[in-house]
Amino acid sequence: MKWIISAALFWLGLVSTLAGDNSPVGTWKTVDDETGQPKSIVRITEQDGELSGKVLQVLESPEGPHPLCRRCEGERKDQPVEGMTILWGAKKDGASWRDGQILDPQNGRIYRVTLTPLDGGQKLEVHGYIGVSVIGRSQTWQREE
Repeated sequence: MKWIISAALFWLGLVSTLAGDNSPVGTWKTVDDETGQPKSIVRITEQDGELSGKVLQVLESPEGPHPLCRRCEGERKDQPVEGMTILWGAKKDGASWRDGQILDPQNGRIYRVTLTPLDGGQKLEVHGYIGVSVIGRSQTWQREE
């Protein structure tokens, strides 16, 4: 009887752990949708039900290893991309997180964003768009931790 209870608790814990990984919260390697090359490392956190993402490291940039956000406007203008918050405001909506915004430091534009975990949370589809979500660009990021 004890082994049945132990096995049940083990499987319940395993299922809970796997379900918890199906979240954007964590560290991600961003992958360019045009070149397929890794671009940066971004850490996504959740506070009060909203996601926020900060660039930890730039891996590849035409401006070199420590680029500035030259095309950004406002307080981000000419600031280092590393350490910059580029994702904010996304809230859980079914299997995805929606209604947030994401900054593309390369062109300085801010887009609406939808985040959808894939492959049990090991990949993250990041879809940025203006207006309707059918029109836009998607990247698939890879979990780092």
